[in-house]
Amino acid sequence: MSAGDAPELPPALPGERRVLADSSAGLLSWYQAAPASGGGGPLLLIHSVNAAASAYEVRPLYEHYRQLRPVYAIDLPGYGFSSRDDRPYVPRLMTDAILALVAEIERQHPGRPIDALALSLGCEFLARAASERPRAFRSLALVSPTGFRGNSLRRGAPGTDRGSAGFLRFLTRGRLGRWIFGQLVRPGVIRYFLERTWGGRGVDAGLLDYDCLTTRMSGAERAPFYFLSGYLFAADSGTLYESLTMPVWVSHGVRGDFTDYRALAPLATRMGWRVDVLSTGALPHFEVPEDFVRRYDSFLGNPAPGIA
Repeated sequence: MSAGDAPELPPALPGERRVLADSSAGLLSWYQAAPASGGGGPLLLIHSVNAAASAYEVRPLYEHYRQLRPVYAIDLPGYGFSSRDDRPYVPRLMTDAILALVAEIERQHPGRPIDALALSLGCEFLARAASERPRAFRSLALVSPTGFRGNSLRRGAPGTDRGSAGFLRFLTRGRLGRWIFGQLVRPGVIRYFLERTWGGRGVDAGLLDYDCLTTRMSGAERAPFYFLSGYLFAADSGTLYESLTMPVWVSHGVRGDFTDYRALAPLATRMGWRVDVLSTGALPHFEVPEDFVRRYDSFLGNPAPGIA
């Protein structure tokens, strides 16, 4: 049974939920909303990838911007109401899903380039999509992006990943794998990992509740197993980030497990890039929504010129 067939999972976001049944990424689900007046250009929001990821991770931004402009929030493959089929979950699949939704946004808003914002590992998928379709994007926002840990960027062969076939075989070994996943998504364990993301105990209760629900869907373990095995991390993420030609805004916090951005230094001073460091954990839009939106709006209103 796919996620799209499971009525027990409530929507992660308000507004209209749509499905594209024949995308290159399989059944693809997303949320969309817009003010009555139409507002500005389209905004695409992309959640992270982990054992309990969902579009709920972008909820504060979705609820704010749907009053001002058309906003779209994707369910990446393996999550939410998108297909959770038994198939390889790799960066190509996630990128194809984003590009499929980009094509739908372009159909609804011809001639209006997209502002796109992604969280954590979703930033790598967005960077690949933008490198392949640069004219579709007006700007990119990377919130707590992966790929900047340590002293150097990843510059592996194009299109390669960091997957471990042996570890994937171990995780997908019948009942053992399902038992491991069951331990990872117990409510207390989900709270533990959210506290590491927040860098404190004040996690968002709604996100915690939704994480517990979505991990009980049929096939919920499939994408996380590829994540845990390293397959969803691009070996060429550094090359992708360096290839971006549109304005890029990076924001990240200083608490919790996701605070190592040493490899960002060469790009932080690059033309077209702007970096804001906030005194939060890895999901600053939950902790300091007004400050986050103010900074993001400042970037959107006056983005540094991209690289031609």
